[in-house]
Amino acid sequence: MQDENTANPPCILRNTLDFQFQIAWQMLDLHLTGLEDEEFFWRPASKGLHVYRESGIWRAEWPESEEYDIGPPSISWLTWHITYWWTMVLNHSFGNGAMTRNDIHSAGSVQEARERIYDLRLRWEREAAALAHDAFLSTERTKWPFTDQPFHKLAAWLNVELMKNAAEIGYARFLYAVNRK
Repeated sequence: MQDENTANPPCILRNTLDFQFQIAWQMLDLHLTGLEDEEFFWRPASKGLHVYRESGIWRAEWPESEEYDIGPPSISWLTWHITYWWTMVLNHSFGNGAMTRNDIHSAGSVQEARERIYDLRLRWEREAAALAHDAFLSTERTKWPFTDQPFHKLAAWLNVELMKNAAEIGYARFLYAVNRK
């Protein structure tokens, strides 16, 4: 007799996505551990995506293109980017779907960024755990950043974004360490 993990394709899919998520999360957690504000706000080049304070609110620059010549982003921008896409996914998949990019402000410190990201992780895990296995095959909850795709593709995209942003933060930390010595 087979157990549910090998006999139920949606269960297999869900377990694989969770496995990928946990790996991406471990990488991000590694790169956020020990991060201090000086490094968080450091700009790896004279040009690149960053955050700024306007009327007491921290905001993130928005790229006009995705060309390489826009420069590398700062860690503060990368953490904003994580909170941006994760908040949007949660709001559009499990909330009212009314949030826009302008509703998501940047953190004013690395501690605040970590807290937001850790909260998003808990919310994501809670919402995903509450879904039936078959919900991962449904398009019902896939509303941002794309539609008409099964939820498992949205979850896979989220895993890729998380790993990509974790790798970018790690790379920026390597650059910071070398530039400070």
